[in-house]
Amino acid sequence: MFVLCGESAPDLAGFTLLMPAVSVGNVGQLAMDLIISTLSMSKIGYFYTDCLVPMVGNNPYATAEGNSTELSINLVALQLRSIFIKYKSKPFCEKLLSWVKSSGCARVIVLWSSHSYQRNDLQLRSTPFRYLLTPSMQRSVQNKIKSLNWQEMEKSRCIPEIDDSEFCIHIPGGGITKTLYDESCSKEIQMAVLLKFVSEGDNIPDALGLVEYLNEWLQIIKPLKIQTILANMMKSHLY
Repeated sequence: MFVLCGESAPDLAGFTLLMPAVSVGNVGQLAMDLIISTLSMSKIGYFYTDCLVPMVGNNPYATAEGNSTELSINLVALQLRSIFIKYKSKPFCEKLLSWVKSSGCARVIVLWSSHSYQRNDLQLRSTPFRYLLTPSMQRSVQNKIKSLNWQEMEKSRCIPEIDDSEFCIHIPGGGITKTLYDESCSKEIQMAVLLKFVSEGDNIPDALGLVEYLNEWLQIIKPLKIQTILANMMKSHLY
């Protein structure tokens, strides 16, 4: 499934895999573009699979090993450009998580967005950001997450029309997120899911907000860099 671009396979043991879920406004993908371009990350390979619609294109980042940035945190980024072939999203998740285990990646972080109009009253009165952790990830980063005062994604009734229905996690508009989360729970893979409630439109500010949210935890981008990107974006809207 994973095809190398170089001659030797990189050692990804202990790395954090950062990836988007194709969701509302493509916020996760926009956030990944921001991270990859800001950190000048170089391409090490790609996934060749029959689960995605084939596509071809140029390098949108124009980065190479010569101008890549050395990170203090071991980070590997996976960007999704294509859509899933019908009934192939679950096989993709299974293959991806199998690769995560075989490559030695320590944990997975998924960036995604959800429909803002489907928030409940409590969510409407609070921050638009939420997180989800698999049990194994919870044990690993619980103290750090608590120190950030983040809000966990609330559970809702599995069947809203039935008052005594059990509570479960709903991820409206989240694409493969729920499948990835459930599979990671069953396989005891450390996974964190970070989300922002958004509406369709110009979602660049939402992507910037999601990157800042992630950055509170991982500290992979200097805050000044994010502010500079936002300032440049606002200037372009003046004309």
